[in-house]
Amino acid sequence: MSTTPPVLAAELAQAWADIQRHHSELPDLAAPESLIGESSSACGHELSFERLLHEAVHGIAAARGVRDTSRAGRYHNRRFLAIAEELGLDHPEEPHPSSGFSLVTLTPEAKRRYRPTIERLQCALKAHTAATATDTARSFRGPAARHGSSGGGVRVKAVCDCGRNVRVVPSVLAQAPIMCGGCGKPFRIPEVVGAGVG
Repeated sequence: MSTTPPVLAAELAQAWADIQRHHSELPDLAAPESLIGESSSACGHELSFERLLHEAVHGIAAARGVRDTSRAGRYHNRRFLAIAEELGLDHPEEPHPSSGFSLVTLTPEAKRRYRPTIERLQCALKAHTAATATDTARSFRGPAARHGSSGGGVRVKAVCDCGRNVRVVPSVLAQAPIMCGGCGKPFRIPEVVGAGVG
């Protein structure tokens, strides 16, 4: 049985809801599918529950009006660290020179608290990886795959027919559709009207 992006997005939304049960001020996750294929060296390349909890720290910081990063979001400061500790994330003693306290890890207590959630999300991620790895050699994977990139790069706005939008690297969207959690339709990069005219 394969897991398609909508199923993985649903699992991400459920894991986020599990975090909200313990931290009620955490805002809703507007577009869980935007985390699929997202890459940020400061927040972690790999999609996992630990990464989701890291993103929840940013969500709570935003809800509290706390500026938890600097340097265009790369440097995670001590305010980020304080909220991370509340959510069950541990940290190295000293900040990383360029990303600060972004390299957080789950505490043993958080692992116990979220064990069922972690296991469900890991199963969904494994199935998603297996489903997307079955692409044929003729599938276009975009420049990130050709050059061994993790998918980082210039993000553009992808829109859904219901009016929602996400920022995404075009090569990530080329790998597989990213489905809107609101209406179930795929996000697309709109064509620029009048492009090439002149």
